Amino acid sequence: MTGILAMILFMASPIRADEPAVFLRGVNLNGPGVVIDGNRWDGEAEAPGLEVDGFTMDYPAIALNPGTDRARASMIHTSRWGDNVHVTFEDIPRGVYQIFLYVWEENNAVDFRVTLNGRTVVPRYDTRSAGHWEKLGPFREEIREDGGRLALESHGKDCNLSGVEIWKGAGPVPEPPDDDAPFDSVGDTPSTAASAEGVEFYERHVRPILIHRCHKCHAGDSEKIKGGLRVDSRGMMLKGGISGPAVVPGHPQESPLIAAVKYEDESLQMPPRAKLPDEEIATLVDWVKRGAPAPGEASPAKAIDLEKARAFWSFQPVKDPPPPSVQNASWARTDIDRFVLAGLESRGLKPAPPADPRTLLRRATFDLTGLPPSPEAVQTYLDDTSPDRFARAVERLLASPQYGERWGRHWLDVVRYADTAGCNSDYPVPSAYLYRNYVINSFNADKPYDGFLREQVAGDLLPHASDEQKYEHITATGYLAIARRFGSLADEFQLTIEDNIDNLGKSVLGLSVSCARCHDHKFDPIPTKDYYALYGIFDSSRYTFPGTEIPQEPKDFVPLFSEEFARKVVEPYEATRRELVQKVQYREQVRNKARESEKSGKPGEHDGKPLPPLADAERSLNEARKRLEEHDRNKPDYRLAYAVVEGKPHDARVQRKGDPRTPGEKVRRGFLQILGGQSLPKGFPTSGRLELAGWLTDPKNPLTARVMANRIWQYHFGQGIVPTPNDFGARGLPPTHPELLDHLASRFVGDGWSIKAMHRRIMLSNSYQMAVVDSPDAMAKDPRNESLWTFPRRRLSAEEFRDALLFTSGRLDPSMGGPHPFPPPPYRFTQHNPFYGVYETDRRSVYLMQQRIKKHPFLELFDGADPNSSTALRPRNTTPTQALFLMNDPFVHDQAGHLADRLFREAKTEPERIERLYRLAFGRSPTDEEGRMGREFLKDARSALSTDDEANRDAWSGLARVIYASNEFSFQD
Repeated sequence: MTGILAMILFMASPIRADEPAVFLRGVNLNGPGVVIDGNRWDGEAEAPGLEVDGFTMDYPAIALNPGTDRARASMIHTSRWGDNVHVTFEDIPRGVYQIFLYVWEENNAVDFRVTLNGRTVVPRYDTRSAGHWEKLGPFREEIREDGGRLALESHGKDCNLSGVEIWKGAGPVPEPPDDDAPFDSVGDTPSTAASAEGVEFYERHVRPILIHRCHKCHAGDSEKIKGGLRVDSRGMMLKGGISGPAVVPGHPQESPLIAAVKYEDESLQMPPRAKLPDEEIATLVDWVKRGAPAPGEASPAKAIDLEKARAFWSFQPVKDPPPPSVQNASWARTDIDRFVLAGLESRGLKPAPPADPRTLLRRATFDLTGLPPSPEAVQTYLDDTSPDRFARAVERLLASPQYGERWGRHWLDVVRYADTAGCNSDYPVPSAYLYRNYVINSFNADKPYDGFLREQVAGDLLPHASDEQKYEHITATGYLAIARRFGSLADEFQLTIEDNIDNLGKSVLGLSVSCARCHDHKFDPIPTKDYYALYGIFDSSRYTFPGTEIPQEPKDFVPLFSEEFARKVVEPYEATRRELVQKVQYREQVRNKARESEKSGKPGEHDGKPLPPLADAERSLNEARKRLEEHDRNKPDYRLAYAVVEGKPHDARVQRKGDPRTPGEKVRRGFLQILGGQSLPKGFPTSGRLELAGWLTDPKNPLTARVMANRIWQYHFGQGIVPTPNDFGARGLPPTHPELLDHLASRFVGDGWSIKAMHRRIMLSNSYQMAVVDSPDAMAKDPRNESLWTFPRRRLSAEEFRDALLFTSGRLDPSMGGPHPFPPPPYRFTQHNPFYGVYETDRRSVYLMQQRIKKHPFLELFDGADPNSSTALRPRNTTPTQALFLMNDPFVHDQAGHLADRLFREAKTEPERIERLYRLAFGRSPTDEEGRMGREFLKDARSALSTDDEANRDAWSGLARVIYASNEFSFQD
C-alpha cells in the first residue's frame, strides 16, 4: 500500500471525540523530511497536496531558546519567511483537525497575526529575541466535505514559519516524550535550552549563587543530598527532589526554588540559616523568567582535542589572500571592493549606485565624529569639484578632536566603562574619568592598537620617557580597574577577576573565556586550567579598592605625582583631612546619642562624658562639616588614578565549580593553549601582565587583529563580517566574507595597527560610498544584506542623537569633560540606599556620568550601552516612550527653544529661517512642499497662541520639535 493511499484510508476512518487525536502529518516547510517524536514528517518538496510560498531561510548556527531535540531544531532552523507566508493543504477529507504551527525568530522581534481558512487564530504574536521559538496552537478546524483545504497565512513583517503539524480528531493531543538531552542547534552539542546570552547569564550570575548558597546540601558531591534535590544542573532542578520539580522554566511564581529563597512559606525556607540578599533573589527570579537557561550537562567529560580544535576557522593563522577576479572590474576601486563584488556576483547581485555627495558627507561625518556636518561644511564640500574631495574630507574629520570622542565611545562600550563600582551600593569612582579621557586621547592620537592594548593590560610595567608618559601608562590600566565589584563586602574579589577575564576574552580575542571558570568550556577549546592560568596573572596584581558598604574606605589609588610633591603637599593635606573626617564622624555619634537622649528623656553619655544638649551637638557637627568642606575646597591639584599595579606574584589554584572555598590543583600562570599556551617559568618574579600583553598583541595571534578589524568594519556598516563581534568561537556566527576579513586583519597589522589607516581603506572604497536603495530582487536573494548590495541605513546611537540636538541648537560645549560632581567622601551608601545621580551637562554625551546599576535616563531610553557587561552590538528598540520623550521632555523643549533663538539670530525672514532650519538639521534645503508645510505650521501655531514675540518663539520651537521627531533627523543614510 502506498504512503498516500494509506493516509487517505486512515483519514477516512471514523475517530471518536473522546479518543486521543492521532498524528496525521507534519511538514518541514523548507527542508528535508525528519522524524520528530517518533513521527515521520514530510519534507517540503515531498509533501502531497502542499503549496507554500515565502522566502527560504536556513540559519542553523543560531541557538534556540528553549532548547529542543536535534530533529525539531533542524526543522525550526529551516523556515519560510516574509510579510505574508501562505501554507495550503489541498484535498483534505472531511473530519475534525487540530493544527500546530512552529514559528521562530532569527534576528529582532516582530509582530504578526495568523489566520486559518481566513479566520484569525493568533491575533498578535510577538517573536521576541533571536533564537526564541514556539509551537502555536492547536487551531481546531472542521472539514465538512471531502476535498477541503487547510490554509494557514501569516500577516505581518518578516515572520518565520518553520513547520506545520496536523492531528486528526477532537480529543487530546498526546504530549511529546521527554528528552533528556535537548539541543539548541543542529550540531552535536547538548544544550539545555538557551541562547548564548542565556547561558552566559547563568554562568556569570546564577551558578555562583547556587555554588555559594546551595551546593553544600544540594550537589552531587554533597555528603548527603537533602530532600533528594540537586541544583548543580538544570536537568536535576527540572527533575526535582521528593517534593517534585524545583524550577518551572518561565514561571518563577510556580517554581518552588523561588518560593523557598523568598521565604514565602514557613515550612520551606532556603537557605535555612539566613535569607539571600535581595539582589541574589532578583537574579534567580530573572533567570527562571528567561526560561532557566543553562549549558548542557557534560555527557561524560572528555579531554579537549586541541589539534582538532585548531582546524576551526578563527584559530587558523591570518592569511593575506589575493583579491579575487571580478566581472565588473571597472566598479572595483580598491581591494575591498573586489572582495565585496565577488560575493555579490556569486549571488547574481549588483552593487547599489554611489550615494549623492551630500548624503556621503553626512554619513562620513556621523561615522567619524558622531555629529552632523555644519551647513558651512556641507556647502564647502559641494563647491569643491576636485576628484579627491572626499579623501580630503575624511582626513579633516580624522583630525578633528570629535573623532576620538566618537570612536572612544565605541571602545568604552566594549570594555563596559562606568563611573561607579557596581557593588550593591554602587560607590562613585571620582577618578574613573581619567581612563575615559585616556581612551579618547588615544584614538585622536591614532595610537597603534597593539600599543593601546599593552598600555591597558600592563601600562605600569612599560618603560616611559617622561613622568607624563608614566602617568598616562598607569591611567591606562584603568581598563582593568573598572572591572565590576560585587556584593557589599570586599571579599568577593574572585568575581572581579572573572569580570576582567571575561572582558579581555570578548573584547580582544572574541572568546567567552570565563565560561571555563567552573568547568571546561562546553563549546570552545578552553579547559578550566587555562582560565586559572590567566586568573593567577590578575590575582598577582593589586587593584585600587573604591570602597563598599563593608568596608567603606577606599584604598590603593595610584598617585600621578612625584614623591617630592607627595611629601610636601599631598601627605600634609591628607593627614589634616583624616583628622577632620574623624571629628565629623565623632560628632555624628554624639549628635545621634543626644537625639536618642532627648527623645527618651533620660540623660546619657558618650566616651564617658555627659551628652550636650541636642542643639549644641547639632551646632558642633555643622561646624566640623563646614571645616571639612572648606578643606576640600582648597584641595591641592593632584590626581589619583583608579588603576592596577603589581602585587605579590603567585600561581592560582583551580576553584572547583568556581568556588574559592574548594581549591584544587595549582596552575602555572600562562595563556590559552589553543593560541600557543605558553606558561611563565616557575617562580616568575612579576605578575605576568606584561607577558600577557605581549602574547595578546603578537602578530601571530590569529584573533586580536581579526577581532578589531571586524569591529571597525561593523561600526561603519552596522554589522560585522563576523556578525557576532564578541564571539569568534563555535557559538558565534561564521564570517560572511572570510577572505575579506583576513585581508583587513593583515593590512591592519601591516599598517602598524593604525585604526585611522583602516578608516581610510574602508571609507575610500566604493563599497562604503554606495547609496541606500531598495531592491525586491536583492532582498529575496539576500534579505540580511550580508553581501552588501546596498549601504545599510541606520538609526543614530543615543549619544549621536543627543549630541545632534545640542549641536543644532547651538548649545553643544565642545570642551573635554573632567571629573563628575560626585558628593564628597566619606561615602555612606548601602545596598538599601545605593548611590544614584544624574549630572546634566551641555558637553558631548560621552562625558555623561555612566552609572552601573542605573543608566542615565536618556541613554537608557535610546538604547545606550550596558555598563555592566561588554556591549558589542547595541539593541535597536523603537518604543512609544521615545516618541513621548521627543514631544514632552524638558531637555528637548529647551533645545528646540535654543534652536528657535539661533534661527532668529542667523536669518532674518521666515523663508530664510526655514531654509536655515533644514540645513542645520538635515544638511539640505527644504523642498517646496516642506517649505509650504513649515509656513502653514507656523501660521497655525501663532493663531493658537498670542502674537507677541514669545509666542512667535514658541511657534518656531514647536516647528523645531517636529524636525527633531522626524525619521530623517534620527536616521543616517
